[in-house]
Amino acid sequence: MAVEDGRSARDRAGGAPPGRPGRVDARPPATAAAPRPARHTLRRLLLALVGLGGLAVVAFLAGFVAFADRVPRREVALAGTADGIVALTGGASRVVDAVELLASGRGRRLLITGVHRTTNSNELARNVPDFERLFACCIDLDHEARNTIGNAVETRRWTNDRGVRSLVVVTSSYHMPRAMAELGHRLPGVALIPYPVVTPARAEPWWASAANARLLMTEYVKYIVALARIRIEPVVDLTDVAQRRPRPPAAVPPGPAT
Repeated sequence: MAVEDGRSARDRAGGAPPGRPGRVDARPPATAAAPRPARHTLRRLLLALVGLGGLAVVAFLAGFVAFADRVPRREVALAGTADGIVALTGGASRVVDAVELLASGRGRRLLITGVHRTTNSNELARNVPDFERLFACCIDLDHEARNTIGNAVETRRWTNDRGVRSLVVVTSSYHMPRAMAELGHRLPGVALIPYPVVTPARAEPWWASAANARLLMTEYVKYIVALARIRIEPVVDLTDVAQRRPRPPAAVPPGPAT
């Protein structure tokens, strides 16, 4: 037979209303729920970072597609003439096309920049035997440049020395955006006319050739880095530094002995 001891079921289970003596509050302390807002904040932060990363990837890929579509896959006819022509080495077709432009009167003088130090005019002339005479009168070689930045620096010196105010730029089609950015940064007062060189291997659409896609992706990354550097880099080369360097004071002749 059940015996009632005078306590309610809640009292027998060990619970008691808060504030009453002799009864235990089984609820956890309020401090136990404190970490929950911190976890929610961390979760929101992680989601935001993932979202920003996704947007960055989408923007990068969209920029690459726009860059790749802008690279010409056919050579363009050059309209008009310029004071000079510059060919950035890196492919035999660039030099040949530049010399042909010079021979056709598209410029009065040609600079071939980035030539290997062991290469001379005679070796380059063998690639264009019909125009060998031009190397003796109208073509200058630059052996100092080692990259696109160096090409721009040496081209600036050449244009300053020759008084060139307009320039036809000859380089490979995929290299043209970066070359124009570097040259435009260092030659703000010179009109630049691009003449992209397109070889048969580069005439295929980038999405149809894994080799072209890799090449363009690599060039796109270099182009982005160049643009970022150009935004913070002042236009200074060795010529400017030499011109700005103060000259030593002239020696003062000794006065008459006293």
